[in-house]
Amino acid sequence: MAFRIFLDAGVLLDFTLKRPDYPAARKLMEWAVKGRVQAYITPAIVQVIGQQLAGAYGPERARELMLALLAEVQVIDTGHEIAVNALHSKMDSVEDALSYYTALHHKLDYFITRNNDLPKAAIPVLPVCTPEEFLSYNS
Repeated sequence: MAFRIFLDAGVLLDFTLKRPDYPAARKLMEWAVKGRVQAYITPAIVQVIGQQLAGAYGPERARELMLALLAEVQVIDTGHEIAVNALHSKMDSVEDALSYYTALHHKLDYFITRNNDLPKAAIPVLPVCTPEEFLSYNS
């Protein structure tokens, strides 16, 4: 059975912009292509990475990269109830709360991020880890 993972914007930007943490992000994407994981993001993540990629590569290349990502990564919705629950949470970052509660609602297995503050606010049913931690736990 493939793990169902949420990838935050930073991890996807590590991959698409080939930032210093590219190797782990690339490995996660390889696992998604091979079906070892099922990767998910929200529409907000699509917007964030779309803006960053357009700024780095121009709008046409950004679209190409986004379409390639969306061939392997599914977009899941944040509905009204999820948004209200996220905003009532104790998470400091609204963006992180919305993403985390969306992943929780969709019963994903892991939330993968580079945000150091998010694991402190996580609950056991949806663990938060870095790409490297996830890869080492599941290799």
